Amino acid sequence: MTWTGTPAPATPIWTPDPATVSACRITEFTGFVAQRTGTAHQDYAALWDWSVSDLPGFWSAVWDFFHIDSDAPRGAVLNEASMPGTRWFPGTSVNYAEHALRADLPGSAVISVNEDGSEARTSWSELRRQVGSVANWLREQGVTAGDRVVGYLPNTTHAVVAFLASASIGAVWSACGQDYAASGAAARFTQLEPVVLFTADGYRWNGKAHDRRREATELRTALPSLRHVVQVPVLGLAREPEADTAAAWAEVSGGEAEPAFERVPFDSPLWILFSSGTTGVPKGIVHGHGGVLLEHHKLLGLHLDLRPGEKFFWYTTTNWMMWNIVVSALLVGATIVLYDGSPVHPAPDRLWRLAAEHEAVLLGVSPGYLHGSAQAGIEPGTRFDLSSLRVLGSTGAPLTAEPYRWVRDHVGTRVQVVSVTGGTDVVSAFAGSAPTTPVWPGEISAPALGVAVDSWDAEGRSVTGEVGELVVTRPMPSMPLYFWNDPDGTRYRDAYFDTYPGVWRHGDWVTLTSHGSLIVSGRSDATLNRQGVRLGSADVYSAIDSLPGIRETLVIGAELPDGGYWMPLFIVLVEGAELDDGLRRSIREAVRNRASPRHVPDSIIAVPAIPHTRTGKKMEVPVKRILQGAAVERVANPQAVDDFDALAYFSRFAPDERADGPAVGPG
Repeated sequence: MTWTGTPAPATPIWTPDPATVSACRITEFTGFVAQRTGTAHQDYAALWDWSVSDLPGFWSAVWDFFHIDSDAPRGAVLNEASMPGTRWFPGTSVNYAEHALRADLPGSAVISVNEDGSEARTSWSELRRQVGSVANWLREQGVTAGDRVVGYLPNTTHAVVAFLASASIGAVWSACGQDYAASGAAARFTQLEPVVLFTADGYRWNGKAHDRRREATELRTALPSLRHVVQVPVLGLAREPEADTAAAWAEVSGGEAEPAFERVPFDSPLWILFSSGTTGVPKGIVHGHGGVLLEHHKLLGLHLDLRPGEKFFWYTTTNWMMWNIVVSALLVGATIVLYDGSPVHPAPDRLWRLAAEHEAVLLGVSPGYLHGSAQAGIEPGTRFDLSSLRVLGSTGAPLTAEPYRWVRDHVGTRVQVVSVTGGTDVVSAFAGSAPTTPVWPGEISAPALGVAVDSWDAEGRSVTGEVGELVVTRPMPSMPLYFWNDPDGTRYRDAYFDTYPGVWRHGDWVTLTSHGSLIVSGRSDATLNRQGVRLGSADVYSAIDSLPGIRETLVIGAELPDGGYWMPLFIVLVEGAELDDGLRRSIREAVRNRASPRHVPDSIIAVPAIPHTRTGKKMEVPVKRILQGAAVERVANPQAVDDFDALAYFSRFAPDERADGPAVGPG
């Protein structure tokens, strides 16, 4: 792909302020590159083109610009550019935690807020002390580089400290939130044979305290490799008798010690993230110290322009890769704001209120939260002091056009909406924005620096202006080192490189526009293919998002056993709304006029809820398989679903149920 950055046919909804452009770090980086190479890149498009055509030049510039510390001067950047199997900075040793803790600033490094409003602030010096104490304790228990340390923990400072302590000695971290039952956590952790478990007594959600002591005991029993357990008092509950052998958090973290960092080879494992596990055992995805260091410095320091002391607040849980990115904001000296609880308790404006109270420069939410805020009639820009807010981030699903306009009108015209596409697979972004890129409603502004993203048709040809497969044609440092328990790399190659050999296929439909932006249309295995015309589900959602009475929608295109094709639209109504002929007519007209006349749904059906993965993605493919006749217990692991009853509800629309079941024909 050659990204031209030609003018857009439509007017952007947001354009960079010249004063901001001149002062941002990506402009500083562009000048830094010009001094090194003798070439001045006049705009973002030119800088991106250089960043993917000269991988050694770009990534060595990122290394030097952010002053990456290593045991020796860096040598070669990469051994070769073929995928998979690229080795980055061979012969170099680094440590992620060393960089996360090297800031020496006044104020807080971490602000942790619980749902009940209680708050804990941790200074940089106190964070280093706690990390040093926990790291010393781990060493005393015989934990060494390569050992696995896991956390069954909510999103509090304890998880950050336990992770950084593990990373500081070269141990490998993995975490799971306590909304998972013990069996769900065990499905992930047993694969890793961990030697230490950090586990909390519970968490708060939606106004209730959830006691997880029994689940923690069950999890301990399911992990025979454990040598030690640390109990973390999030709720302050009494210790269970079975926990008498567990170490107390106060004891483990209470020592006086500066952390000592074990520098490990660049491609040593840092953490293991897991796939959703929707249809089988979750895959353990292993990322390395060095690759994460470079990718996250670039993403947070250049694309998001985070500065030392600025507040970074992205709503997440420890289950999701965004937690890892939040922690990485420490790399650039930012203060991270953690929130553990429901985003809509005690009111739908909770995240806006927190962003205002803590003067966040960046707030990250889901598309669903923006839709919910609009439906609830929230006016963040007038109700709260959001004068510090510079960026409103969104990821987890495609962001349709309407929320961009809502943010402009109800949050503020100066706030840049940054929609990001990436994934757990690379724990980073394929595309997003920068302070120097315009924003168009419903579009992702630009491919990320150093990411050779493209759109390919079935024959492997690059296409612009039409839907294709999202591919990455050159390696990224944060691509997985490997999958856990995949010794010959077969599962890894099958996951990403089976369609286009040597090229990463991510599994999303994407359109590259003539003005350099990207439009993600949904998963390519959930495409709507009617009469040979393909359409992404996000196009349908975008068409009907602004209609009154609709809380959430799910559209499916299902090839049926009898050779037919059924495309129903399932909707969750707002309280008091009714699916009458008028709403059905409005939906059909919206899809026909704003998306495609060939993709007007066959049926429009009200359902009580839409099922999602634990990270908030609509479960389009499992529902499609149910509509095609698969048993609900075969399409998804209950532990991977936020509401398994919502998924099971769709079994009434399976082929053997439709004949005598509810009316689901056209109209």
